[in-house]
Amino acid sequence: MKKHIPNTITCCNLISGCIATYWALCGIYDTALLFIVIGAVFDFFDGMSARLLGVSSPIGKELDSLADDITFGFAPSAILFDFLKQNAAQLPWHYLAYAAFIMAAFSALRLAKFNLDERQALGFIGLPTPANALFWGSLIAGAEDWLNSLPYVCYILLAGMLLSCYLLVAEIPMFALKFKHWGWKGNEIKYIFILSCIPLLLLLGITGFAAIIAWYIILSVATTKKTI
Repeated sequence: MKKHIPNTITCCNLISGCIATYWALCGIYDTALLFIVIGAVFDFFDGMSARLLGVSSPIGKELDSLADDITFGFAPSAILFDFLKQNAAQLPWHYLAYAAFIMAAFSALRLAKFNLDERQALGFIGLPTPANALFWGSLIAGAEDWLNSLPYVCYILLAGMLLSCYLLVAEIPMFALKFKHWGWKGNEIKYIFILSCIPLLLLLGITGFAAIIAWYIILSVATTKKTI
């Protein structure tokens, strides 16, 4: 019985991603973001439960990647697609909104690389898909009105989407919030990052999560040699 627990949790992640996609296509971006976050919680606990129960399996690894691409690839792509579709008057060709789903494809590629890359035990190579999903979900959910006021916002977001696709598969080391010990030495970057998240959330609300991911990328790039 216990061997099915991690896979059940993974399926809850996948279902959360499906629900997030539904709300994204309905234009209810804050609810879509909520279910992406719920999916991330399930994603955290499926791996933990597999390790605690000692029931890791190849099928669980494949299922986890599939669920992650739905929740952290397809769902944020759907949020971006719906936003672009609502602002399609800015585009010379309204079908260009479908370019948002390129991000889902790159998320799948990122997850496949992660499964095969043995260098990512203590950190990441490239932007993790949950971080990318949180960036897009919180940006559009939290700053929808502001984005709608921007001229050429569709072009700005499409350019940002292509940049995030690059970051997903780029050979750029990024730190993970994994601690071998709780001391300051050796964890300086992690503690600086965690402490700096607080004012960003207080000042920006939901959009603060997008700022946090941007700050995470900048901090990772600036401290590359210390994170690998």
